Amino acid sequence: MQDLDEFTATDAALEQMAATPNKRLKEIADAAVRHMHAFAREVNLTPEEWLFGIQFLTEVGKACTPVRQEFILLSDVLGLSAVVNALHDKKARELGSQSSLLGPFYREGAPEMPLGACIAAHPTAEVITVYGQVTGNDGKPIPNALIQVWQTSEHGLYDLQTHGLDGTDLRANFRTDAQGRYHFRTVRPLGYSIPMDGPVGEMVKAQNRHGFRPSHIHFLIGGEGYRELVTALYFGDDAHIDSDTVFGVSGSLVVSAAQDPNSPVPGLRAVHYDFRLAAAAPGESGRVGADPSKLMAAE
Repeated sequence: MQDLDEFTATDAALEQMAATPNKRLKEIADAAVRHMHAFAREVNLTPEEWLFGIQFLTEVGKACTPVRQEFILLSDVLGLSAVVNALHDKKARELGSQSSLLGPFYREGAPEMPLGACIAAHPTAEVITVYGQVTGNDGKPIPNALIQVWQTSEHGLYDLQTHGLDGTDLRANFRTDAQGRYHFRTVRPLGYSIPMDGPVGEMVKAQNRHGFRPSHIHFLIGGEGYRELVTALYFGDDAHIDSDTVFGVSGSLVVSAAQDPNSPVPGLRAVHYDFRLAAAAPGESGRVGADPSKLMAAE
């Protein structure tokens, strides 16, 4: 029997975990233990602070519902989601368009719409066109690519926030044509505050952060033989374009709506953006998007 101190406790925990048969699980768990123990030593964590952290994570879990994933939100505002995205991009054999965050409001099963359709059921603001082409990095068009889009309304709310699970709006699935082209109509989404009525919001307030995301449209794009792309287009004139609270903006994803003679819908301001998909490695599914609601059973 060994009397443990703040250093030997780490060694003892790693020793007990040494026989973990899954090598990747062992690698991750070992690193997590080492870093968590080192964190506690670095800040000289007190029992009261440790219990506060336990209570905070408990409240994060309680805030999760089939339409709200508070743990993904926590990961986003801490920048962890951005790090995981960057690591995922780095592992690609080739880079396509820049990725961005999936976010907590993605849902599978959006309605399939024909190209050119308007995804806003009852628009009360200017309607714009979003159009472009989906290609591989070699420039070859990708026909029949699945494009999933979702966004907030002109009032800054997702359908899940206004309708729950009872209806969909401002989200849809499209298929590219034979030349890999796509286009749809929508309203410009309003930049919005992340949900501030839960434990993550309270943490953001305590850090004196504004909690806002700039105006953006989410995309999840996939094609046979290609890596799935999770990204978003951000409107450059938004007041929070340089201070996204979840660190999702990249310069290559910043766009604007303007008069465009090449737009497939004359008379409307348009956003033109071409997406490039990276080829999947042999045996790689390329799948990276997952419905956050699947992390818990619906009540």
